[in-house]
Amino acid sequence: MIDDLSTKSHVVGDTGTEPETPPPVAPAGGGAAALIEPLITMLLGDVPPVRFVFWDDSSVGPETSPGLVRVHSPDVLRRMLWSPDEIGVVRAFVAGELDVEGDLYGTLRALHNASPSRIRFGPRALVSLLRGATRTGALGRPLAPPPEEMRSSRLRRHSKDRDAAAIGHHYDVGNDFYRLVLGPSMTYSCARFETSTTSLEDAQAAKHDLVARKLGLHERSGARLLDIGCGWGSLAIHAAERYGAEVVGITLSQQQAELARARVKEAGLAGKVEIRLQDYRDLAGETFDAVSSIGMFEHVGSEQSSWYFSTVRSLLGPGGRLLNHAISAPGGSKLEGRTFMHRYVFPDGELIDVGEVALAMERAGFEVRDVESLREHYATTLRAWVANLEEHYDEAVALVGDGRARVWRFYMAASANGFEDGGLSVHQVLGVVPGPTGWSGMPRTRAEWG
Repeated sequence: MIDDLSTKSHVVGDTGTEPETPPPVAPAGGGAAALIEPLITMLLGDVPPVRFVFWDDSSVGPETSPGLVRVHSPDVLRRMLWSPDEIGVVRAFVAGELDVEGDLYGTLRALHNASPSRIRFGPRALVSLLRGATRTGALGRPLAPPPEEMRSSRLRRHSKDRDAAAIGHHYDVGNDFYRLVLGPSMTYSCARFETSTTSLEDAQAAKHDLVARKLGLHERSGARLLDIGCGWGSLAIHAAERYGAEVVGITLSQQQAELARARVKEAGLAGKVEIRLQDYRDLAGETFDAVSSIGMFEHVGSEQSSWYFSTVRSLLGPGGRLLNHAISAPGGSKLEGRTFMHRYVFPDGELIDVGEVALAMERAGFEVRDVESLREHYATTLRAWVANLEEHYDEAVALVGDGRARVWRFYMAASANGFEDGGLSVHQVLGVVPGPTGWSGMPRTRAEWG
């Protein structure tokens, strides 16, 4: 992995203009499959876990598999030759030169199980790739990366400007697109499904209610709540409508802030909810009764976590509560370098081990009172989002283009698999500022949270 992202990585093939692509060649003697099979077996084992079908209709792999990988063009080999790692394959997929057909979840799971680590080409694989590219007519100048790719920044990681750019890359792709994917709740975080038949909208409301009650908003009307990373204002509106909270929501996304303000106004809550375009590092001199951070901490980074929790702690008095809801990974996982998630989905994102989160909160002066995993709930949430996208796929493409729609469908399906197999998790960690005599104001049991 690339350790220093403060300077742009130089990889041959990342830039340059592309001449007109010649028509694909259907090689004799077994077709494209015969030429590419050695490379596939090097990457995925002697028996490929899924079927690969090539542009000349030749194929390799089992007749029956969860789905198939369809390679539309020799350009896939060209991309891999110039970028012989994960990013070469990803670029081909985003550009539409490579497709997954059939059971998307099952196909991705089978591929992951066969090659669980990042794609790396050794010398033998590179020779095989070069031979296949030569015989299929794929040699040529590098193809430009799809426009959906975000390049490495020269700015310091997690500086304010770089964080704002990273947030804009992911969230400022169009509110109408997110409405298609997320549904009426417009909530981009893990829902809480109380039964197997609970709808996505009801599950998001249940999650909002759980957060509000963990923060004690039901215990006092008019509590002052800060919602860090407020998204499109759904939790803020819920807290104000149901519990009479006075809410300040902050976000770095211009498009989120605009729609959140409109939704607050439409709900008749302009006097109860304020939406700001603001960095959490600029908060000072204010006091709140509770702070919610739902699906935002992934953008903070381990280097900034102490500052983050200290800043939040400074905004709360004795008995004040923080609910930190964030995706986590055992041992932690930093999204960086030449990877799909860093370049196309969450630039500079970081999934911090829940143990490190609890420790950082304690060091900032919080007493950790509750930790809850909603891992299986997030898998269900993601599958619902994928279903929404697939149902409205043509409309989504009209809004954001085929490349970005492909990115979102792929990343959400792969993430659902991650939450199902335990490679990913999501935790709500509740911290309380203790009073001078140890008073916390916490209920005796979780039963009061509902």
